[in-house]
Amino acid sequence: MTRLAFVNGISLAWQTIRSHKLRALLTVLGVIIGTGTIIGVAAILTGFDASVAAVLRSFGPNSIIVFKFPVGPRTSNLTPEERTRKDLTYQNAMDIRDRCKSVEDVSSMLFPNGGPFNVHYKGNDMYDVNLFGVEEAYARGGQVDVHLGRFFTDEENRRRRPVVVIGADLEKGLFANVDPIGKNITVDGHEYEVIGTMLKPAASFFGDTDNRVLLPYWTLHRMYPNSRENAIVVTAADGKLPQAMDEVRTVLRVDRRVPYNKPDTFALSSAEQMVSDFRQITAMTFLVMAVLSSIGLLVGGIGVMNIMLVSVTERTHEIGIRKAIGARKADILIQFLIEAAALTGLGGIAGIIFGWIISLISRLVFTSIPASVPLWAAVTGIVVSVGVGLFFGIWPANKAARLDPVVALRYE
Repeated sequence: MTRLAFVNGISLAWQTIRSHKLRALLTVLGVIIGTGTIIGVAAILTGFDASVAAVLRSFGPNSIIVFKFPVGPRTSNLTPEERTRKDLTYQNAMDIRDRCKSVEDVSSMLFPNGGPFNVHYKGNDMYDVNLFGVEEAYARGGQVDVHLGRFFTDEENRRRRPVVVIGADLEKGLFANVDPIGKNITVDGHEYEVIGTMLKPAASFFGDTDNRVLLPYWTLHRMYPNSRENAIVVTAADGKLPQAMDEVRTVLRVDRRVPYNKPDTFALSSAEQMVSDFRQITAMTFLVMAVLSSIGLLVGGIGVMNIMLVSVTERTHEIGIRKAIGARKADILIQFLIEAAALTGLGGIAGIIFGWIISLISRLVFTSIPASVPLWAAVTGIVVSVGVGLFFGIWPANKAARLDPVVALRYE
């Protein structure tokens, strides 16, 4: 096919589409909806992936979260064995600290029984706060960015001092225009002195609001003596994350008396592992949504085939004239294939715009999800829509190319 024939084919296709605008729009409506849905889903999942990945990576590149079952995306899909595992203990954290040479810092994290927990200060109340007890090493591991005051010390932890460090939204909600340092707040009926506040993290497991209430580990244990739910935050030495994970696993298997031929009865999660697990879930979600959205493309493709068959019938006399003056079968075939591809290509562009509008609306409604149309999705949308036109245009184009010129010229 020469360049001139290709240009003429595009020109003829454009003229045909312009002369039947409404018919063309209705024909490619399925392509627009299918492409737009795929683009919109890709944009939302891309934003969701970026948001959750930021949350998971907020633990730090050298951090290991040790819990009795996996932390992160799999938490809502636990096996019966994982649900019945015994809790980690404070002694487990001490053993990791003492025996693991590749570990820099270890902090136990104790979660109180009961809840939800409320905070009160002079007529101001904040509800459903995230209350847990940690050690000074928790702040050294990069989990805390102090705004005002300071973090509590190991000495205050050992003495079970009633001190507390609160999150940014609690500082704003309880102490508007007031210095919170040194003030006493009431948490679930217990009084504590505020010694520090934290900046809101860029990303958090607890959502957009920073309503953390951090107590010294042993203070929380004294207030809630029946609490047994422990997690352990381990900070590996720089460049020694794999060695640290191996050492922690060995120590815990010995502590928890796990037979050598049995799997772990605990879970070690690093930021990259949790991101990888999460992306497996989103990839499957996107695949399912793509399959469902492709139904719209199939409907659009059938519509294109139908309208192209009608077009061939309408233009039979024109085809006869072109063949009579020297047009080859290939020329007619290419003309109708280009017309079908141009039709669905325009539908694909409209679908990308539709998908972009979906991502814009979702970004306005769900501000925590930075939905954006990825370049690969836009390119794929164009390629797939043009491919649909070519695939479903083959039969009508072949039918037009095989017309007998004498019969075509006699067609009325």
